[in-house]
Amino acid sequence: MTQPQNAPTADGIRAAFRNIDPAFTGSPLIEQPTANAELGLRLFAKVETLNPIRSFKGRGTDWWMQNEPVSDRPVVSASAGNFGQGLAYAGRARGRGVVIFSAVSANPGKVEAMRRLGAEVRLEGEDFDAAKAAARAHAQTHGCPFVEDGALRAIAEGAGTIALEITERLSLDNTPLDAIIVPLGNGALLTGVGTWIRAAAPSCRVIGVVAANAPAMKHSWENGRPVSTETAKTAADGIAVRECVPYALECMATTVDEVWETSENAIRRARDFCRVHYGLVVEEAGAAGIAALLERGEALIGKTVATILCGANVRTDLG
Repeated sequence: MTQPQNAPTADGIRAAFRNIDPAFTGSPLIEQPTANAELGLRLFAKVETLNPIRSFKGRGTDWWMQNEPVSDRPVVSASAGNFGQGLAYAGRARGRGVVIFSAVSANPGKVEAMRRLGAEVRLEGEDFDAAKAAARAHAQTHGCPFVEDGALRAIAEGAGTIALEITERLSLDNTPLDAIIVPLGNGALLTGVGTWIRAAAPSCRVIGVVAANAPAMKHSWENGRPVSTETAKTAADGIAVRECVPYALECMATTVDEVWETSENAIRRARDFCRVHYGLVVEEAGAAGIAALLERGEALIGKTVATILCGANVRTDLG
């Protein structure tokens, strides 16, 4: 079982920023006039797709691995692909074994990338949460540490360094931020970002985004208790969760102002938006913030907004 933990802190995020592998920090914060014109607001996009694993996950996994006691036992986790790549990258750098459970339907490119980085990948279960249950059982049976994305303070604090970079960059131009839009899956990114924003820019609204087809975290936040859904059938595999992570939900209570949902159609449009306006390939979960702005951005017309393009490991096997 996961031991009780304190919530992420701004001091923890500062410590993570000082120590995370620089391959994952210092990512670009970009603004494009054409994107602003289409949305009717000023948008800063944090590009987390240019690092060795093409997603933000390397920040939290590196910081967690740094704080984990040295052991010969492999760490065990479940992943749709990006978190597993982050763990594999951090484990390879430290000579630590990593076993990742993924769904049988997982993106083959992400599975291959995890294996290429040295992880042992096992395909079990029809979706991410079924794979997570198999991973948890394996860890318990073999006495290995189980690493649950969204349930660990260090991972959230590592992810929170993205918000630190955003606010520090905007402070150079004395640009106040009205809102930040964050994709919401297991919750580490949202709770880390929200923790930093509450400390550094308390007037900024923190808005999480789920896929409408995978609303478990939104329903949980609205009800103040974990809520599960029967399915999570969305192209945005990085946020396709049907089981709430309780630790993330607890942290969201004090760090999040709203949770929006976005449709599959908007998610597809958001990928095109990133290609047209930024010249970037962004995976569906990574473009969820853009999708929400395309669908609900009228609430932020004229405001200064940030979002995070948090992954670029697109699926190529579906044509």
